Amino acid sequence: MLGLVVTDHLFRTFPTLAEGELAKVRASVVNAGVLADLAADLGIGEALALGKGEAASGGREKPSILSDAMEAVIGAVYLDGGWSAAHTLVLSLLEDRIAEAATGPGGQDYKTRLQELAAQRLDTLPRYDVRESGPDHAKRFFATVFIGEEECGTGEGRSKKQAEQAAAQKAWRSLTTTGDCANAEAESVDA
Repeated sequence: MLGLVVTDHLFRTFPTLAEGELAKVRASVVNAGVLADLAADLGIGEALALGKGEAASGGREKPSILSDAMEAVIGAVYLDGGWSAAHTLVLSLLEDRIAEAATGPGGQDYKTRLQELAAQRLDTLPRYDVRESGPDHAKRFFATVFIGEEECGTGEGRSKKQAEQAAAQKAWRSLTTTGDCANAEAESVDA
């Protein structure tokens, strides 16, 4: 259901995007990571009925469980209210992400966008330092991106990839707004 709604929306809203670009945009929003983020943002983990072992091992924060639960919610809305209800739900959750992903090269892939920008403007490539904390079932990752020797952004997430993307997004926004990394953290507060 999720894929169908997103594909339909992309096709109708961005008719000039090439097929390959449409596929990239779709893949950037129809994936387990995005579903887990949505479920976490909505507090679905707290509403899950889990076995004692799964609950004790942090199942309410596991991305795979959250992703499956979010998919189940979308499916339940479809079964209860039909296409219109599911369409409304999916777009209310994902329309901004879809629009951002369709904005151009890299879409929501800020690591790619930052790499291209740094190579063009600064003749260097970003470097990421990542650390992790917490137990295996609820790890958090923290990334710092450096351009040259300058710290340009920080981010965190439930995976190394999410943390690096968050750091890259802050750095990219700072570089495109001010031309340097000086305002990366201030920029991220406003974003």
